[in-house]
Amino acid sequence: MRILGATVLVMEGLTLSFGLLLAMSSTSSVGAIWLWAGGALALLLILTAGLLKRKSGWIIGSILQVGVLAYGFVVMAMFAMGALYSGLWIAAIVVGRKGEAARARLSGR
Repeated sequence: MRILGATVLVMEGLTLSFGLLLAMSSTSSVGAIWLWAGGALALLLILTAGLLKRKSGWIIGSILQVGVLAYGFVVMAMFAMGALYSGLWIAAIVVGRKGEAARARLSGR
């Protein structure tokens, strides 16, 4: 579960970093504060991947999913990418729990 979640967060952070390039190309309509906010969000996504050992890391990761979707107001493409990665985040949680349950059943025998 942790590996799937960490992969989603890191890839999402890298994708958001590329989205910052799109935001920089339209600096007339996007203020510098939004570029800094996007950079901070990308950095937080990558750093949160290391926190997934604890339940708080999963909560922070879920909150950051909302932030990525909200960044779609700055870069329109992030609406689609945020929805895609939110779906992958949910899938990582569901599939990861099933995998851990299966592993627990096998080790119990």
